[in-house]
Amino acid sequence: MMSDTLSPRPSPLLLARSHIAMVLGLLGGLALVFWLDGIDLSPRAPADPMAPFADAAPLPLAPHRAPTKAERQAAATAWRYFQNNISPETGLVASVDKFPSTTMWESGALIDAILSAERLGLIMPAEAETRLAKALDSLAHLPLTAAGLPNKAYDIRSLRMVTYKNEETETGIGWSAVDIGRLMAALEAARNAHPDLAGPVQGLIAGWKLDALLADGELIGGTIADGKTMAHQEGRIGYEQYAARAMMGFALDATAALDVTGQLVPRDVMGLALPGDSRLNKNNTPSMITSEPWLLEGLEFGFDRSAAVLAAQVYRAQEARFTETGHLTAVTEGHLNVAPYFAYGTVWGGGQDWAVLTLDGTRMDSKRVLSTKAAFGWDALYGTDYTAKLVATVQDLAVADRGWMEGRYEADGSPDTSITANTNAMVLDAIAYRLDGPLMQAER
Repeated sequence: MMSDTLSPRPSPLLLARSHIAMVLGLLGGLALVFWLDGIDLSPRAPADPMAPFADAAPLPLAPHRAPTKAERQAAATAWRYFQNNISPETGLVASVDKFPSTTMWESGALIDAILSAERLGLIMPAEAETRLAKALDSLAHLPLTAAGLPNKAYDIRSLRMVTYKNEETETGIGWSAVDIGRLMAALEAARNAHPDLAGPVQGLIAGWKLDALLADGELIGGTIADGKTMAHQEGRIGYEQYAARAMMGFALDATAALDVTGQLVPRDVMGLALPGDSRLNKNNTPSMITSEPWLLEGLEFGFDRSAAVLAAQVYRAQEARFTETGHLTAVTEGHLNVAPYFAYGTVWGGGQDWAVLTLDGTRMDSKRVLSTKAAFGWDALYGTDYTAKLVATVQDLAVADRGWMEGRYEADGSPDTSITANTNAMVLDAIAYRLDGPLMQAER
């Protein structure tokens, strides 16, 4: 049936729409050719991750000099810790005063402490070599995990694998690539200082399945639970490069881990760009920035160009916090004398400035500590008026017959009375650095 009304007749413009579209397309394409002709389409270099740090500069390093009388006394107090806590049976050292458990990290601290005590004249070379040889022999006889790598913790008396609570375990709890890297840095220093120990060092390393430590140049750690081993990438900026640098000294391919630029993300603290990491921690919190790895790299290896800039920024932020708030600040990882007994004092961590984080990511800023080892470490590296204030503030934390306490709580000024291998080793390392430079480069 036909409609009573007729449909409107299409306009000529509508009928010609396909021709117009074709002409406009040709004109647009021609315009695009002329526009592109003025643009450089050659491959672009990736953005420079160090660009946010372009306005930063390394700080001048403190000149080397003979330790003062007070510094020599400080070193003697630190060495007392090792005299008290090295097992006469094995030559390994307790991680915490009178707690007979150790890790590969503390074993590295032990070796550094012996070498630094020797450099400072606290022990003679013959004693240093005897102590080192005994420790190396014990390390070579450690039972290993199924992966062929050292467990995360051992009893220093029996050399049995243990949990972090020093409870024996047949299978172990896993291995830490960063901890093993810390030990390898010390082993390199030991064989450099005592060439007669090069053979035992190489024999020790040859007994481990080092291939399990790395994958495509990245550090690989492992966790053993319920009879299962789970391997995972380990290390964040600072710690990762420090451990990788140590492994490279033993001809291991840790090049990907050594490259700081792959995951570098600036974090703004006190108006300064700080070296953050794009990856999350295992508890799904943003990675932390703390003093520890930068101090170790400077005191042991000496800084390369990028590390010199990034370490200086970590230090500057802490000085800037003092300037703004009046709180003397020297934060790093360390033991606490109250539960949960270990925390990371950060410049930036978990997404916040100046967070204090437990191992599970819980924030507990009331336990921020002005760290003894960070005070001595930064003072040895930079020797500023501010670092002198830090050291002066911890001077009364020396216990003559036991060693140095961990630090002082910011909240009320009370001491963190924990006394550990790591803090006392760094006090020794720092004072020895003052004498003749980084552990790897010190004149003999």
